[in-house]
Amino acid sequence: MAVYAWRGLEEPLFELAFVELGDGRLSAQGTQLGARHRLEYALETGAGFVSERLQVECRTAKGTRTLDLRRGSRPLVGKVLDFDLAYSPIFNSLPVLRDRLHEGGETHDYVMAWVGVPELTVSESRQQYFPLADGVVRFRSGSFSADVEFDADGFVVRYPGLAERVT
Repeated sequence: MAVYAWRGLEEPLFELAFVELGDGRLSAQGTQLGARHRLEYALETGAGFVSERLQVECRTAKGTRTLDLRRGSRPLVGKVLDFDLAYSPIFNSLPVLRDRLHEGGETHDYVMAWVGVPELTVSESRQQYFPLADGVVRFRSGSFSADVEFDADGFVVRYPGLAERVT
């Protein structure tokens, strides 16, 4: 088991994730603390780091919301392979691990089930990952772009405008 922690760069944010890797699969349990929310998640992938299940509980001053997404149910149908949880660097690792993008290669287009925080709404998100150099991948979604730094294992070290890993 590996433990990863990130701190926010532009907003009060902290995330701690306990990650297990094995046989092309990942499971993670994490806590995300924001200025107006506390969120707990559990992520399971199947073979090839394809999202299988995401359970989320988010607490705000307005109450608690929960979400349970599973492969095969909307929106995880068709070309949607991954979840992308707002403000969470760990979710950027799923396509990077699957296609070894932190090691270089071709540009890849993905369709994600994007989960908004703190409302836990789910929508389709089209994203592109462009390997730039060893360990650096340009992430694009709509008009947003960021050159994200990954370690040799495929996990975010620095995501400009969002977070950086702490030890």
